[in-house]
Amino acid sequence: MKAARFALIIALLVLTVPDFGRRCACAEESGQTVIMDMDSARHQPLPFGKDKTPAGTVEVVDGKFGKACKLTFAAGAQGGFFSARVAATPEWDTAAGISFWVKGDGSQSWGGLEMIDGDDFSARYAYCFPIDSAEWRKITIPWCDLLPEHAQAKFVGAKDGYPPSKFRNLWFGKWWYWREYPAHSFTIDQIALEREIAVDATDYTPPAPGLPRLLAKLKARKPVTIVTMGDSLSDKRHWANRQVLWSELLAAELKKTFGSEVRLVNVALGGTELRANLVLMPRWLKETPEPDLVTVWFGYNDWSSGMRGPAFQETLRAAVDRLRRLTRGRSEVLLITSCPSMERWDAMEEFAAAARAVAAERKTGLADVAAAFHERGLQVDARPTLYCDDKTHLGGPGHLLACQTVLKAITEAPAGAGKR
Repeated sequence: MKAARFALIIALLVLTVPDFGRRCACAEESGQTVIMDMDSARHQPLPFGKDKTPAGTVEVVDGKFGKACKLTFAAGAQGGFFSARVAATPEWDTAAGISFWVKGDGSQSWGGLEMIDGDDFSARYAYCFPIDSAEWRKITIPWCDLLPEHAQAKFVGAKDGYPPSKFRNLWFGKWWYWREYPAHSFTIDQIALEREIAVDATDYTPPAPGLPRLLAKLKARKPVTIVTMGDSLSDKRHWANRQVLWSELLAAELKKTFGSEVRLVNVALGGTELRANLVLMPRWLKETPEPDLVTVWFGYNDWSSGMRGPAFQETLRAAVDRLRRLTRGRSEVLLITSCPSMERWDAMEEFAAAARAVAAERKTGLADVAAAFHERGLQVDARPTLYCDDKTHLGGPGHLLACQTVLKAITEAPAGAGKR
């Protein structure tokens, strides 16, 4: 009797709810479980800023499957989100990740997905997706690409990692570190769990450490592209770097030494941590998909946020693996050890040790700025000359020492580079 009643209910839904039958059939055939059909406006704008301005407006429109929700963000919506609750279940822990359909506004802006724990707001995770196409596009996110933003948050789905079944919030929007908040819109349809997601599992670890491919191109006088990921020590827009910057000194020195044209792509963001920059990687990869070298230089802000050596090492490892996977192993990676400040001359040494360990394990290049600064600072009177008045950001001599340390890492083969 119950089975007959259930069958009747399903039949009525198929007849009366637009696209219900096709939604269920498509989801089942593709190995999905729909968690939000987006037929109604479950996502509502949250206020942001001092004036408590709504993040934007939501509109129910025609979708990929039945109806969908168009989210229109107000200009300047820093920390502006459309929020909705989600009832994650144990099934989420066995899924490979999630997916959704998006129709963008055709702009060069980006959309942000945010998933947050039900009890602990620090357990929040982000994903950056393009909205440059006005056609429907499926976005598929393996759990490994849903990245933690907070220093204490574990990576999702890894062994002993964060269990997806604890998610209770599924938002769209951008936190402060995105730095770009133009008016934009995108339409979302059918958010689903994915039972299987193909992820590139190629081992891109090179046979030997160092940066041999970059050096070979330089010696052949070929042009090279270098992307610099980092915080305010690398951000050209920061007040301390407007006259002199280590990466620009490096480009000039490489051209002088080898005759190669060096294209610098500076994606550093002052005030940010490494994890935030992993979230934003798709933004620069779109325009620079396979640079010859990516430098990774973080630490001060990570330490300030409460991260310590083991977590920093795990994040550096994730950074190297993600860079290699998304560039298909065609970009070499240079880890730069965290730079000491006058007030933290020895405090962050565990970060430097973490970078050395990951560089050895993953066979990246290594520029040991921490060691170089400590060597120069053996004479205590020499230490202040490396910094600006704030004793944290680099002065001219500090930028020059950082440049020389990176240049040495590029031009000198590390120990063991000839071993296989």
